[in-house]
Amino acid sequence: MKNLFLAIISFLLIFTSCKQTPPPAPVGALPSEQQLQWHEMNFYAFVHFNMNTFTGNEWGFGETPASTFNPSELDCRQWARVCKEAGLKGIILTAKHHDGFCLWPSAYTEYSVKNSLWKDGKGDVVRELSEACKEFGLKFGVYLSPWDRNHADYGTPAYLEYYRNQMRELLTNYGEVFEFWLDGANGGDGYYGGANERRNVDRTTYYDWDNTLKIAYELQPKTIIFSDGGPGCRWVGNEEGYAYQTNWNTLNKAEFAPGVANSDDLHHGQEDGTHWIPAEVDVSIRPGWYYHPYEDHKVKSLPHLLDIYYNSVGRGANLLLNFPVDQRGLIHEKDVEQVMALANQLKADFANDLAKGKKATVSIVRGRQYKASNAIDGNPQSYWSTPDSVTTASIEIDLGSETEVNRFLVQEYIALGQRVRKFTLDAMLNGEWKEIASETTIGYKRILRLPTVKTNKIRLNITDSKACPLISNIEIYLAPKILTEPRITRTQEGLISIQNADNEVTVHYTTDGTEPTVNSPVYTEAFLLAEKGTIKAITADLSTGKTSPVTSEAFDIPATKWTVLGASEDEKSNQLFDGKTNTAWTVKNEKLPAAISIDLGETVNLCGLCYTPNQDRYIQGIATSYQIFVSQDGKKWGQAISEGEFANIQNNPVKQTVQFTETAARYVRLVATATVNNQPMLSAAEISVLTK
Repeated sequence: MKNLFLAIISFLLIFTSCKQTPPPAPVGALPSEQQLQWHEMNFYAFVHFNMNTFTGNEWGFGETPASTFNPSELDCRQWARVCKEAGLKGIILTAKHHDGFCLWPSAYTEYSVKNSLWKDGKGDVVRELSEACKEFGLKFGVYLSPWDRNHADYGTPAYLEYYRNQMRELLTNYGEVFEFWLDGANGGDGYYGGANERRNVDRTTYYDWDNTLKIAYELQPKTIIFSDGGPGCRWVGNEEGYAYQTNWNTLNKAEFAPGVANSDDLHHGQEDGTHWIPAEVDVSIRPGWYYHPYEDHKVKSLPHLLDIYYNSVGRGANLLLNFPVDQRGLIHEKDVEQVMALANQLKADFANDLAKGKKATVSIVRGRQYKASNAIDGNPQSYWSTPDSVTTASIEIDLGSETEVNRFLVQEYIALGQRVRKFTLDAMLNGEWKEIASETTIGYKRILRLPTVKTNKIRLNITDSKACPLISNIEIYLAPKILTEPRITRTQEGLISIQNADNEVTVHYTTDGTEPTVNSPVYTEAFLLAEKGTIKAITADLSTGKTSPVTSEAFDIPATKWTVLGASEDEKSNQLFDGKTNTAWTVKNEKLPAAISIDLGETVNLCGLCYTPNQDRYIQGIATSYQIFVSQDGKKWGQAISEGEFANIQNNPVKQTVQFTETAARYVRLVATATVNNQPMLSAAEISVLTK
């Protein structure tokens, strides 16, 4: 009897296991195992460090002597340590950029580190970084530019063999390469071994990409190859740091090649594409890809970096953040400071998953499906799904009690294809469901930044899907408010505006020079400051009592009556005093000097002038030596009241203040007697005066 009972139990267990729900059928193009692992990386680093670092170029011409490359403190372990501490998962190095200089001692060219002064020609940056990545547990990748402005054979069949030989060196001698990066820039002006000419190639045929990439896969079977059309991952179509709201992971591969692509398809993907080619977002932490000292004050702010993260990783793409390593061979301190600020903020944003351990229920309970709890069990291999024929459904997360939330993370089980076309998000507010978001695709990951709401239930509604949706993960968070220093500006009319990074914090300010506190007036709208004065401000989270550091801006007389002499109304010369450093006005001459003359509209007691140079990415019209003149009638200027140089302004193009002996005048003139690169022009983002 006992044996019979055991036999029945065994049969029931076997029968039950055979009745497990089979998975839904896959939909469309599917990711490879390597692509699935690539998706999980989310966020990794680009390093632009090469000959351009020492010449100040972004794209070198290829003629600079190899001896020019000579970092003083090169430390690839510092790069790896910074990336590891910031939570990045790997580093891709510009082993060769368009100028052709190689960071490894290539056997196929003399234009490499073996002929540099660095380590007496015995160094190998690629090896040092690959070893540093191994030490710190990071993935290692390489960028090998298809274009070579140095090589004499570029544009001929012989160059293709050269390129493949260098590819073999990089993909054979430095361990596993997780990503092989190909730029779309191919052909143009170059040194080309002394020819100094323009050479163009057919980007679709010249490189014989099918056979060239076949070699790459033979050497590195697990590598992900990046280009405009993949085949491993694709360019997102911009270098600004964002994926698009609709982001399909599939493309029709045959329609693309490096440097050959339809930008709209790169932006959004193709819903019914033949191949899984997901988007990668590449962006530099500074305006330039290579290091320039004059961009030390332009490192992206924490709010800007957060926007980049949420609009790249948060839209289903991977983020490739570039560090322009400096001439020492180090990631600059300012870059380190900002990426660590980002890392700390993201750690705080995702510190406590409010959905973990809670109850999930679904609107569809009939037929074959996977249970709702799979979406919040923390297991990426499990998922909630509807019956096969059901493409719209809802899943509800009961938080148990009224809880503040402002982040919602959702993931599809993409191993079986990307499915969701549209979804909405509801919150239970005052006993009723209220829509708080409406979006399109999900893909590997979608993170929504929401206005903070207090609710006990959140509901995800799949409103349109290519097939039954498979939701593998849902997480809910309350991210802390961003308490960065506010920015204070004044318009030509004298209106003071105070901008802050988080709409849910309060801004408190003073106009009498005292330090602001949470008891100071709350900024709600622009206000008039029609005279000299100092505005100080803080941001505050009243729920915690935390405040930002104080911002202080001293303003002199407003530019209400000011005009630029000789400028017509349509020339927008008022950009010189509109309070915006991202606008500029330029005077161009056939030769230097170049001058900007301003009518202040009335006689004032002048004692100084402030000049903020053009803040464009590429330097133009920045005065290095100056003269300042004043006048009562705008015709007789007399001798310069002050002259000198703006020391180091090329490398530090920030606001310059010149003080001089007090004098009564209605007109003031700034003259550039010398400019960066001797350009015959004077450009300014802002000009203001100091008065008694």
